[in-house]
Amino acid sequence: MTDATGTEVTIEERPERVTTTNPSAAQTMWEVGGRSQVVGLTQYASYLDGAESRTNVSASFGVNVERVVGTEPDLVLAPNASAGDVAPLRQAGLTVYHLPATTTIDDIRAKTATIGRLTGNCGGASEANAWMDANVDAVRQVTADAEDRPTALYPLGGGYVAAGNTFVTSLIELAGAENVAARNHTQYPQLSDEVILQMDPEVLFVTENSADIATTEPYASTTAGERNATVSLRVRNLNQPAPRSVVNVAHNATAQLYPDRYDADSYVPRSAVTPSETAATATQTSDPTPADHTPGTAQPTTDASGPGFTVVGALLAVLALTGLRYRREE
Repeated sequence: MTDATGTEVTIEERPERVTTTNPSAAQTMWEVGGRSQVVGLTQYASYLDGAESRTNVSASFGVNVERVVGTEPDLVLAPNASAGDVAPLRQAGLTVYHLPATTTIDDIRAKTATIGRLTGNCGGASEANAWMDANVDAVRQVTADAEDRPTALYPLGGGYVAAGNTFVTSLIELAGAENVAARNHTQYPQLSDEVILQMDPEVLFVTENSADIATTEPYASTTAGERNATVSLRVRNLNQPAPRSVVNVAHNATAQLYPDRYDADSYVPRSAVTPSETAATATQTSDPTPADHTPGTAQPTTDASGPGFTVVGALLAVLALTGLRYRREE
């Protein structure tokens, strides 16, 4: 297969040792049934069941080439955010597949299929995609005829926001809102207070790393801040483009944005999904991991009694300083 660098990568046999350089690839390996093959991953994938028994290949920024080499991988999966790591890893003699940028649900579907094919988990990849698609369809039905969709904003700290042509915007739209920053901006721009106030979002997407951002300026002076209207989600789901993230955000965000419309029964468990006949006959190498979907546990967002905030995480501090760490989470 030809990767995002234009390099043709050939895998002669099923790779028994796979190292991932970003958590989205690790999450995908868990979802396609390939967790037993993973020998190395980054610190941001530590939440995955059994991750503690794998080698942490993280460096202060990106991955540590020596640690990756030390895992003796048959294949290294490097998502788009790891672009700077690809050349050094190849120079070290490793087989590296660099995945393209992931900004849409379709991109995630293609990425999952690619990882399944490269690692010998085609059946598991088809099941993961079918499960994701079933839940995407279920959530879209909840908001299909909704009028006056709220405008939303996902602030990253230091004036940085997620804008157009990003995975975040795809998730916000899937949940039935409009990312107001996507109207005139793309990627992760740093905006002035004046621009943020002019956009005046009606709801803020926040995470455990966002602390009290809804009560700080300029956000406190927006409609969202004045009403304390927030959608509270896990940062790993908003930042890691992979099937589990899509399903979790789709249900949890929609439940908070549309509490009168959303029904927890709309969640489709993986056991209830049957892939296409071709996919069903493909070999699955290990059991898939169920998602950590928890609809109904997130707090309401429509009034001043909305969710509180946890302490500021180190990730937000880096975001505020550089605006780059968010993209390293892909």
